[in-house]
Amino acid sequence: MKKVTINWLTEKGACVSDSEKLKAEQEFNGDILKIVPYLISEHRLADANWLLTKYFNKKQNVLYAIFAAEQVLDIFEKKYPSDKRPRKAIEAAKNYLKNPCKETKAAAYAADAADAADAAYAAYAAADAADAAYAAYAAAYAAADAAYAAYAAAYAAAYAAADAADAADAAADAALSVKIIKYGLSLLE
Repeated sequence: MKKVTINWLTEKGACVSDSEKLKAEQEFNGDILKIVPYLISEHRLADANWLLTKYFNKKQNVLYAIFAAEQVLDIFEKKYPSDKRPRKAIEAAKNYLKNPCKETKAAAYAADAADAADAAYAAYAAADAADAAYAAYAAAYAAADAAYAAYAAAYAAAYAAADAADAADAAADAALSVKIIKYGLSLLE
């Protein structure tokens, strides 16, 4: 497993102090499986999510994006029962994972996925997103490098999560973020 070092954090553009970078390297010996639980305990969920998405490989990012999107899909579909774009974007991401070829990548660029991404991004940008919305958004956003489907699923997740943030209290949002982040940790084990 690669180490989270001062240099690695700097190369990735981490927005933390040098002392935080030093802590990751020395106190936690660069072990992401120790750093992320620490960040969760400190309620630094956005930092934990950022670290995971930078650390993951392409497949892990897509899996993380799909999981995050699926956690809030029902909330979105209750509010917009006839809008199937987020579900289609998630399915396109799953199809890409099953068979990462030109055809599934092209399908991920399909109008439905693109529309879902655009709609979700607009909703997310307008929302007062809580940690859960951010976790879903960031997790899937990181998957943009993997496939456009994951990218669209991410924005779809953010859209639904933003709605969830409006409907739920901060504790529920934080619990959802922790659930998503813990799933991300399981991808490393």
